Amino acid sequence: MVTIRLTRRGAKNSPFYHVVVTDSRKRQGGLSLENVGFFNPVARKSEPKLKLDLDRIEYWVSKGAKQSDRVRSLVADYRKLAAA
Repeated sequence: MVTIRLTRRGAKNSPFYHVVVTDSRKRQGGLSLENVGFFNPVARKSEPKLKLDLDRIEYWVSKGAKQSDRVRSLVADYRKLAAA
């Protein structure tokens, strides 16, 4: 099964997450099929906090990919920001 989830990158006490499409059987930091965005929870004022490629996410969901709970909420937040 294909899943869309976060994979952690960044230094200690400075998290940075990539939003990736991957096989659900692979480990968290393993090889992914596609990188579809990023989430930076500790972004400074001038840095973007969230960036997603909604077209690619919709493509993968149409092919049967499942989103993790956190990714689902991030996508909903990103859509609200894009609409405003």
